[in-house]
Amino acid sequence: MSAAPVSPAKRKRILRVIFISLLLDLISFTFILPLFPKLLEFYRNLEAPNDSSSLLNRILTGLNTYKQSFSRPISDRYDIVLLGGALGSLFSFLQAIASPIIGTLSDKYGRRTALLWSMAGNIASVALWVAATDFRTFLASRVVGGLSEGNVQLATAMAADVSDDKQRGATMALVGACFSVAFTFGPALGAALANIETVVANPFATAAGFSLFLIVVETTYLYFCLPETLPSSRARPATNGSALKIKDGQLPKHHRTNSHMLLNFTHFIFILFFSGMEFSLPFMTYDLFAYTSSQSGRLLGFMGLIAAILQGSVTRKLHPLRVVQIGVVACAASFFMLGRLTTETGLWAAASLLAITTATVVTGLNSLSSFEAAESERGGKLGNHRSWGQMGRTCGPLLFCTLYWWAGRDVAYAIGGAGMLGVCAVVFGGLKVPPKSLSQK
Repeated sequence: MSAAPVSPAKRKRILRVIFISLLLDLISFTFILPLFPKLLEFYRNLEAPNDSSSLLNRILTGLNTYKQSFSRPISDRYDIVLLGGALGSLFSFLQAIASPIIGTLSDKYGRRTALLWSMAGNIASVALWVAATDFRTFLASRVVGGLSEGNVQLATAMAADVSDDKQRGATMALVGACFSVAFTFGPALGAALANIETVVANPFATAAGFSLFLIVVETTYLYFCLPETLPSSRARPATNGSALKIKDGQLPKHHRTNSHMLLNFTHFIFILFFSGMEFSLPFMTYDLFAYTSSQSGRLLGFMGLIAAILQGSVTRKLHPLRVVQIGVVACAASFFMLGRLTTETGLWAAASLLAITTATVVTGLNSLSSFEAAESERGGKLGNHRSWGQMGRTCGPLLFCTLYWWAGRDVAYAIGGAGMLGVCAVVFGGLKVPPKSLSQK
């Protein structure tokens, strides 16, 4: 059997559901990002003075031991930033474990079923945040969220399910645009809601409650509006003239241009350097220009806005491999600029290059990975691809910031730039254009 093509009208309806649900999911997800410093400071002030044996106190002791191992002094203002980074790495590590499992289950039981179960986990995670009057409960919410979040990878798989080869790049750019829009407006909305205190025991319950509301709305919307997109669910019987030849009960072999191992490694090594640089930006902007959190937020908002514009106007029109090539070159240039800049003008110029990177590389790699996956394994392969990226995000901040504090900004960004040149070599020398994607030109 082969999958029946999706009609243009049905494809448009499905993509609209994917876009709206993913936007709701990512806005809800980004609520917490600007709140991390104050949120963790709240738990530290609540628990640290009262119980030296608490989980939070033990974690802070370990982070301080790590911080004091450096030859150059590190300000105490970074304690909360380090704690936030540690929690971010934990979340990414759990995602690296869960993503292949969620993807494989979606191939077996259907995208819709896997997504609804994933949303049930998300609801539990945010509900724990609403009730988090202590650090243990908050940590539990992050663990549950890390193990259950599957919306992004399943949205990517569903978008690929309903798109032909010609439409694939533009569809992946649509998914990427959701990220840029959400990261532009979600953090600001979360910060605004955090100023509304409704529960004394949890000052962030208002933001958490609205996040929970968005997740419940998203889940309800998906339950009633999302059909199954798994290709096998719309299989049509093969006719005598179009029957697929099956040998020994196996479907014909899917021919790949780029191995998934190469694509996954490229994703890992790119995210390893890129996420490290991302995490180091607040340290660098404070050291050089005494940036406050709001000023850093404006810088990130600027990057998100530029990325959203590029994904809607440029990324969707270019071949995925060209998109990746542009992005890694821009990223390498930004590393070298960040290592040598002395003015805010240079900082914002480097941020513009990073916005180009944000708008291109991951979107292009996701698209290339989807081309190399057969219909029957698409969820699992895209889950593995995301897992490698999340593992890079687990290690990148720790490794890069260790280098930043040991060797200084110049050396750290120079090594990062050299590493990104290595990524460029892999992208330009190792990755090839899948023949069936040429119709996108």
